[in-house]
Order: sequence, then structure tokens, then C-alpha cells
Amino acid sequence: MDLKQLEYMIKIAEENNITKAAEKLFITQSALNQQLLKLEKDLGTQLFVRSRTNWHPTQAGEIYIENAKKMVRIKKDTYNQINDLIDIKKGKLSIGLTPERGPEMFASIYPSFYKKYPNVKVEPIELPVKQQQHEISMGNLDIGFLTLQNSQKTNDEYIYICSEDILLAVPKAHPLAHLGGIFGDKLPEISLNRFKNDTFALIQTGSTLREIYENLTADEDFNPNILLETRSGQNLYHMVAEGICCSIIPMAYAQYNPNVSYFLIKQKPVWEVCASYKKGTYLSNPAKELIKIASEYWSNKLKQ
Repeated sequence: MDLKQLEYMIKIAEENNITKAAEKLFITQSALNQQLLKLEKDLGTQLFVRSRTNWHPTQAGEIYIENAKKMVRIKKDTYNQINDLIDIKKGKLSIGLTPERGPEMFASIYPSFYKKYPNVKVEPIELPVKQQQHEISMGNLDIGFLTLQNSQKTNDEYIYICSEDILLAVPKAHPLAHLGGIFGDKLPEISLNRFKNDTFALIQTGSTLREIYENLTADEDFNPNILLETRSGQNLYHMVAEGICCSIIPMAYAQYNPNVSYFLIKQKPVWEVCASYKKGTYLSNPAKELIKIASEYWSNKLKQ
């Protein structure tokens, strides 16, 4: 079986369009169509339903694509194992990064990785946690760097990097701010219920942090007014620092600021920073090294 042909069919399925697939593969549409027609003739059935705007696999096509991905993954695992055995430091890594935190981490860790593996091409892709989990399960990402709780993990593999507290941050002008603490000191605990009449800035719905918040609100009589929803943890911090509203933020976004008081939340919510990869696949030495450097980065960051 021609592995290149497998990759061609996978790309058509991913793009749902033969023209776009040909562009991504850097071949002509005619050449790609000939490969498809030849394969369909050999199999005796169509693999794709054709339309002008949407090519999608037939039932036979779904079977073919599913197994094609397995064979391509076996090839990659085989090459990675041999490269590690004979210490050939080359290859490719596709890694998932969460928006905002991920690029900052990557910019910090990549120089160290490059010094050891200059011939390993790294493709960083910014995706939310749940989308990363989907791409990992499909075999489209080698590693994903994620922040989540145990209940949010899938059946793929997770490598623990560190734990991070989720904090309540309130402006210094808040009536209860005097009960709180300055970042860097031991923080007091408080119930969210005491802030049920306040205004909050929150991370957008669909994120793992928002899911943690919703679990907390379900646990208490707590349903505050939401002033702002954002994708940015930095925005959450700045809303509090400017005295606009309260927020629930991960510790990595907290800063020493006399205008902000911090509390541990009564339920003590914590999430993990993890590296994840597809269950049953081989984790190469370059991948292990990247995870090791990322672990050192997070260890230093949360000590600051």
C-alpha cells in the first residue's frame, strides 16, 4: 500500500475539498484526482461524495480514512523509534498551545530545545483545550500543552507538569478586600457566596477555566452579574487592578499589586498543567525533551 496515497486521501477528507487538498499537498488537482480515481477503481467503490463545495467520505471512505490514519501513525512511530535508537536528532513535532499562555511558554522554551534538536521541525498550533484534545485523539497533534482538571481529561495520555491554584481577585476598594491578602503572602480562604451581589469579569464559555467556575457556582448560592467575558486571562487581572470588578483567575496571572486583594476559594479549586499525547502512540526523545523543558518553565514561573 502506497503511504503517500494514504496521506493524499486523508488530506481530501480534512479539507472536504479536492482543490484545497491539492494546494496543501503542493500537487495539481488533476494529479490528486487521478490518484483518487485509481484507488477507487482498485477498491471497486467510491470513497468520497463529490459536490462543488463539500467533499465528504462515503461509508467506505470513512473506513479507509480511519485506517489510513492508523497506518500513517504507525509509520511515524516506527521512524521515531529508529531515530531514537540510533540517535538521529531529526523529525517533526506538531504541538498544541493554548491561546495567550501557550505562545509565551513556547517563546521561552524553544531556544533551549533548538540548541539540542536543531534539525527537528516544530510546528506550534494555537488551539483551545477541548479542540486540542480532539486533534490529539485524531492523531493530528503529537503533543498538546493543556490546563485542566482531572474530570476534564480524555482517555488519551497525560503527563503531569504542575498544579496551579485558581484564585479570587477583588479590587482594593471592595468592602471585603481588607480580609484578603497580597500576592506572594499566605492567602486566606473565603466563600464565593459572600460576593454574590458583585460584578465579575469571566473567561469565555467553553473554556476549561469557565467550566471550573460554573462548577463552583453550582456548588454555592452564587450567580453574580457578568460585566465582561473574554478569552484573555490578562484582561481578567486588569479589570480587577483597575477597580472595575472581581474575577476568578489562575495563579499564573496574579501579580503583586496593592490595588488587588486575593483569596483562596473555599473549595480550593486547582487545575493541572499537563502535556498530552494520543494513547498507544510512541513518545519520541525530542518530544520528551520538549516536555522536560516546559516543566522547568512552569516550575520557575509559579515560583515567581
